[in-house]
Amino acid sequence: MSLHANTNSYLYGFKNLINLIHIMELTTPHIFPKADSRVVWLDVVRLIAMFTVVCCHCTDPFNFYPGTAPDIADIKFWGAVYGAVLRPCVPLFVMITGALLLPVRGDTSVFYKKRIPRVLFPFLIWSVIYNLFPWITGLLGVEPRVILDFFPYSGEEVMRQSLAVSLGYVAELPFNFSLLDVHMWYIYLLIGLYLYLPIFSAWVEKASERAKLWFLVAWGVTLLIPYYNEFVAKYLWGTCSWNSFGMLYYFAGFNGYLLLGHYLRNHDWTGRQSVLIGVPMFAVGYAVTFFGFRHMTALPDLTDEMLELFFTYCSLNVVMMTIPVFMWAKRVNVRSERVIKALSNLTLCGFGIYMIHYFFTGPAVVLMRAVGIPLYLQIPAAAVLAFGVSWFLVAMAYRCFGKKTKWVMG
Repeated sequence: MSLHANTNSYLYGFKNLINLIHIMELTTPHIFPKADSRVVWLDVVRLIAMFTVVCCHCTDPFNFYPGTAPDIADIKFWGAVYGAVLRPCVPLFVMITGALLLPVRGDTSVFYKKRIPRVLFPFLIWSVIYNLFPWITGLLGVEPRVILDFFPYSGEEVMRQSLAVSLGYVAELPFNFSLLDVHMWYIYLLIGLYLYLPIFSAWVEKASERAKLWFLVAWGVTLLIPYYNEFVAKYLWGTCSWNSFGMLYYFAGFNGYLLLGHYLRNHDWTGRQSVLIGVPMFAVGYAVTFFGFRHMTALPDLTDEMLELFFTYCSLNVVMMTIPVFMWAKRVNVRSERVIKALSNLTLCGFGIYMIHYFFTGPAVVLMRAVGIPLYLQIPAAAVLAFGVSWFLVAMAYRCFGKKTKWVMG
């Protein structure tokens, strides 16, 4: 099959998916939010964030290739190329949260009751499913090797397909995610952000634009700390063996992205600024991310922390890529009612897509390799497939079960 035919096939399939979702919207008006009440450009940001996070996980079989291959150098190269450019995915999610929810309106207890259960229950359900998956494959007689196609991070213990191993991972859920549901790290973070939002909101509501900017400046300084700790010294500004909380600790982390999303929602770039500021900013951020990652992965004594150093979401280079993407998305002018409704549907299905997509990213990459897609196109092609299948399944769940689906899909 030719590359042109393959590409047309994927585009045709994706178009049919959009058409099907559109039909479901028309037949279930009580489920989908009205398009005219939405902030459409934030839905565009969500689409970018959602697709890039799926695409990012399609790079895992490249950057963590299980075994050797004649073209391993090319596999690692393209894993780095795409892995670097996709780093804004998670920051964009947090910025959307800040843009929509800051400042928090209404009673804090109402906010918690509305937000946290809708995240917590799907998180628990799908975490259990992911962790039981190896044991289930064993019951079905599936070869252990297949597990690596689904979960590139997993190892020999998981390949035992043991119920005891799976239950051990399930028992650890209150404390952390496992090798089988690595994407769930974000849900622990998200629950923490929800807990923190009403507290942070009290300051945001009263702070001047100047005060918010100074907070972001202090946060910007903290984005360099991971590199200081790696290349200069382990401790900084009062941190030591008995203290992990340095001088700017309370300005650090993903709360900066919350404030950044809130702040940038009310600021726009002109077309000229989008080019003269946005393009160089993204290019420099990408260059640091890509070449830094390639440098670290070439070191013989590479640790997990060193591997992730230039991919760290709370780093200056990633922020430099994220800001232009957010601002460019604000300039997208969507007029088509059909597209607006599809974006609205994605908002409804987005959390469910995040929950289930990791089941499809690895197999989608395997399929792209099997059908002969060129190496440099395998990651985006796999992402289109995994994203489309995930969206279709979640949309069908809402179509069949209505609002009750939120307790499983979010």
